[in-house]
Amino acid sequence: MTAQDGSASLRPMGSVTSLYLRKVVAAVGGTGGPAYLRAVGLDPDARADVATMIADTAYYDLLERIARDLPNATDMALRVGATMRCDDYGAFGLAWKTAPTLRDSFRRAARYWRVLTSVAEFEVRPEGPGAWFMLNRAGARRLGLRLSNEATLASALTIMREVAPGAVQPLEVHLRHPAPGASAPHAGWFGGPVTWDSDRDGLLLSGELIDRPNRLGDAGLSAYLDAQLDVALDRVRGAGDDLPSDVRRAVERSLSDGVPELARIAAAMGRSERALQRALAAEGISFRGLVDRVRQDLAEGLLVNSDYALAEIAFLAGFSEQSALTRAFRRWRGVPPAAFRAARRGG
Repeated sequence: MTAQDGSASLRPMGSVTSLYLRKVVAAVGGTGGPAYLRAVGLDPDARADVATMIADTAYYDLLERIARDLPNATDMALRVGATMRCDDYGAFGLAWKTAPTLRDSFRRAARYWRVLTSVAEFEVRPEGPGAWFMLNRAGARRLGLRLSNEATLASALTIMREVAPGAVQPLEVHLRHPAPGASAPHAGWFGGPVTWDSDRDGLLLSGELIDRPNRLGDAGLSAYLDAQLDVALDRVRGAGDDLPSDVRRAVERSLSDGVPELARIAAAMGRSERALQRALAAEGISFRGLVDRVRQDLAEGLLVNSDYALAEIAFLAGFSEQSALTRAFRRWRGVPPAAFRAARRGG
């Protein structure tokens, strides 16, 4: 179900703030904007509301439709990113802007990402004195998801440049999907080469940059906004959230780094380890069993629907080596993975 802006509704299972779609429509221009918005149940004449959500699949579908309608969609995501401003994001954006430093802005994004979407999360991963600002989003790398990831990182860099004094230049820019036909616009926008087909979606920033005081940094106001966002986060968690599905998505995003520990998943979800363990137990679910099922589902999906080698599938499913995947598959299905693939593909 989709909602008109300003209405009260439960969020779809996979959801994205409608703000992103309104920014896409505004950035690409043209006369088709109202029709695009109506296609997902949004009122073209209503004001933008960051709290109004649309289904993630509808969002990706519409991004792909808009890209097909454009003469050249190569820089579409960059144009969207350039239009973003902190104030567009409500309390989330104000908390980003008033955080004492960019490092503190990143931490707020990592804690409160759930008020913007249920299908992607922000992560801060230290790298020496600096840090990676990471975007984690599970799912097939369809065009809509790829465009969304590019737009999200471009938007993040735009609001970094809005709040931090001086030049804001990433040391590295990485995207997990292949380069589009012409990637020169991306190098120009981000200020340097982009690494495509990477193992991550993220921006690497220097310690000197992320520890500069933000232009409007205000510790007192920032703390007040944190309290407001805590309330919003609790409201989102109570609005029809499916905890097992949320944990599954968090585990999927972590598997390429190995088997995730409960503490890491809890931190990514903004919960304590003990609280998450209790919540899963209340639903009759063990974390270890859930992780095992996620790995099985992912491995089976890749075997049937991709041409990845077994060693690559083992890595993506969090196994240290191919032989570990084979042992797990014999436990799951009673046959090795190659035999399972051949049987499912009829060959």
